[in-house]
Amino acid sequence: MRSTLPAMLLLAAATTASAAPVHITTPATSLLLEATEGAAPVILYYGARLTDADAASVAAVEKGHNAYPAYGLITQTPTAISITHADGDMTLDPAVVSTDTYTDADGLPVTAIRMRDRKYPVDIALCYRAYPGTDVIDTWTEITNGERRPVTLSRYASAYLPVRRGDVWLSHLAGSWANEANLVQEPLRPGVKSIVNNDGTRNSQTSHGEIMLSLDGRPDDRAGRTIGAALEYGGNYRIDLVTDDSEHHSLLAGINEANSPYTLARGETFATPPLALTYSDRGTGGVSRNLHRWARRYKLAHPERDRKILLNSWEGVYFDINEQGMHAMMDDIASMGGELFVMDDGWFGGKYPRNNDSTSLGDWTVDTTKLPSGTAALVDYAASKGIGFGIWIEPEMTNTQSELYEKHPDWIVRSANREPVTGRGGTQLVLDMANPAVQDHVVKVVDDIIAANPGLDYIKWDANMGISNHGSTYLGADRQSHLYIEWHRGLIKALDRIRKAHPDITIQLCASGGGRPNYALLPYFDEFWVSDNTDALQRVYMQWGTGYFFPAIAMASHISSKPNHQTFRTTPVKYRADVAMSGRLGMEIQPKDMTDEEKDFCRRAIADYKLIRPVVQHGDLYRLLSPYDGHGAASLMYVDEPRDEAVVFWYKTETFHNQHLPRVTLDGLDPDRSYTVTELTRIDNEPLPFEGRAFTGRYLMENGLEIPYTHKVDYHKLNDWSSRVLRLQAVK
Repeated sequence: MRSTLPAMLLLAAATTASAAPVHITTPATSLLLEATEGAAPVILYYGARLTDADAASVAAVEKGHNAYPAYGLITQTPTAISITHADGDMTLDPAVVSTDTYTDADGLPVTAIRMRDRKYPVDIALCYRAYPGTDVIDTWTEITNGERRPVTLSRYASAYLPVRRGDVWLSHLAGSWANEANLVQEPLRPGVKSIVNNDGTRNSQTSHGEIMLSLDGRPDDRAGRTIGAALEYGGNYRIDLVTDDSEHHSLLAGINEANSPYTLARGETFATPPLALTYSDRGTGGVSRNLHRWARRYKLAHPERDRKILLNSWEGVYFDINEQGMHAMMDDIASMGGELFVMDDGWFGGKYPRNNDSTSLGDWTVDTTKLPSGTAALVDYAASKGIGFGIWIEPEMTNTQSELYEKHPDWIVRSANREPVTGRGGTQLVLDMANPAVQDHVVKVVDDIIAANPGLDYIKWDANMGISNHGSTYLGADRQSHLYIEWHRGLIKALDRIRKAHPDITIQLCASGGGRPNYALLPYFDEFWVSDNTDALQRVYMQWGTGYFFPAIAMASHISSKPNHQTFRTTPVKYRADVAMSGRLGMEIQPKDMTDEEKDFCRRAIADYKLIRPVVQHGDLYRLLSPYDGHGAASLMYVDEPRDEAVVFWYKTETFHNQHLPRVTLDGLDPDRSYTVTELTRIDNEPLPFEGRAFTGRYLMENGLEIPYTHKVDYHKLNDWSSRVLRLQAVK
């Protein structure tokens, strides 16, 4: 039974007659604050869009919560900021001095509530930015030290949001390498729920800085008031949900301050990373669509481009790169209708050839023993086959066995008084991105590769190690606690320079698989690698979780080999292809290892994917049946914006005799239009009963279609797997 809480979300110090309401709106949401000069700013409401009359009434009668509670005069309840002044005082009592609006560098409107401490010259600005055409508002804080001497920040959250208690559930992602982005849904109970990352370089391998809060009980993809929050930061973060003895849960999100107190110099301003907020009464699915639309419009490189279908060399040859093999792979993917070939790790190294993961990172010169004609010749060969060419790099890293490390041992992250701590291969090291010289090196790596390979189409950018030895030889002794923050500032500076110099190249964000999907880095990248695990069944779960916060256009998903290289599971090529087609389709499986029948199927699958690519990559996602609910199947669909076309994916996730699977009802269609149904990637000896028939959107959303549990194929081809891809087209 659903909660009977009020239809709006009321957030929690009293409103006065002289209150100055600040109403920030999107097409369907409102954030209402009170910013009265001389008082603390107050959050009054966040939820569905208010009319002007309702906003005035809410501002007049509702109570609110301090919009950015500070430690010192408040000590027992959750606080967003904590500071030690130059004289050692640890109190902070900021009050509003003004509110203004301005346009940021991207032409977007920003509202700033400006505060100053009542005793000390410390200024705090609460900034709110509404993204036109979307239902996303992001918020961050700018803290300026006006004291004569440095102050120290020990807590500096990006935002604080009180959420009315009730039957509130949290949705978030958790996992590990090769098992990323597992969906976790749990009720908020008394205590503190913390989602924390400490990796240093990557922040999405074991947890994610994105959450949803379902306000009406157990999360539902189709209904219920739901808040989404996504921290736009690529480094260590902390999200706290505090449930104390008050009427509200407290959401605090921002940089993880552990081992990172920040010394703020006189006149210096510290800006926290933004926290993106969205709200929908269409459940978790509505929040996902809000975030996806925002991402496609504002937070992803080249959102207008269709992503290409590619073959990656990694699972085919690993480090065993050679010219003949690369030519053969390019021939294969071109013959199958693919559009891009990516040469992965193993192509580089001079003094130290890259034959395994223990050497050569940083030495980005072609290994002419493996590739005597060089990489530019491979780019040309790809062009002669009508496809693009891509290359793998890991520019933020080095190995102890590398010419780079021999020349610049001071460039790595390490304590000055201790031996380096190594990672992958027993020799990997992280370069100190806080150092401008290292930033220059990373930019030069990309500049040189692009200059040496005219026509290069694609870069796969990897990062396979976290920070394991705290220290920077660049940062001063009094700034060592700034390492995690300055490292990411340096990375962003390098990426910004790279994108300005090379705006057209496609770049994939990879980090030990799915270690880096986040909205701080994605503006510089076109897509990300969901996981090093390409097993189709496990990908159903991981891609389902990833899709809660990130759009399909950014999710690279490849057809794997059999048995799978990570799980050793054997699944039919149709199941593997059907799962991969629900994201950006690619291949790890090598055509030379496939039967003629498998090759023919993949050619058809690639051709079919091209038919639905615009809908999958640019359409709205509707989740229909979750694999996490244990019903034996999973289903999702994409619908284009005018609702002219849709594509439905259905996967059986387990098989038993006398199995009874749910009949899946569709979503997102125009109820008053009719749609014809066509099965793609078909292997059955006869069409489905509804093949070519037309049904109204209303019928499909109320009744769905009966999907057979098995495929009707010849006896020797029967197996325990089943999947379907259905294309829906509106009748003209």
